[in-house]
Amino acid sequence: MQTRKPNFQRTKYRAYVKLGSGQKSKLKYRRAKGRHNKTRQKWRSRPPMVEIGYKNQANQRHLIEGKMPIRVFNLNDMQKVSKNNVVIIANVGEKKKIEMINFAHKNKMEVLNVNIAQFLKDMERKVKMKKENKEKSKEKVEEVKESKKVNAEAKK
Repeated sequence: MQTRKPNFQRTKYRAYVKLGSGQKSKLKYRRAKGRHNKTRQKWRSRPPMVEIGYKNQANQRHLIEGKMPIRVFNLNDMQKVSKNNVVIIANVGEKKKIEMINFAHKNKMEVLNVNIAQFLKDMERKVKMKKENKEKSKEKVEEVKESKKVNAEAKK
């Protein structure tokens, strides 16, 4: 099992918004290098610095919840995935993605970057909307054709 690492933080990050006190995206670790820097001197109550000894064991590295993540690009890759792996669906088109997620749902695979139930629900809604829009556009085309016929007959 992996050991818990401290959350490495930049020195005095709480004091300035630009260092990430308000925004998580700006929280980037930078090594303390100053001459009198208390973090570098490892004073008590200061955030820990990155140093040797925090690395995980070799057999525990790169695992997510004890399973090795595998990036999948198509159905053939999906079929090769075993039960002790976790799927990450790559950046693929909508059709392929739907096929892959249906396959994962049937085979009870774990997909990290997609909520399967929510995705399938959204896709059903999207397909339904497309059909409705297509029917509406057909009706409009038919109305336009009929109005043209009526105008042509009125001119005669």
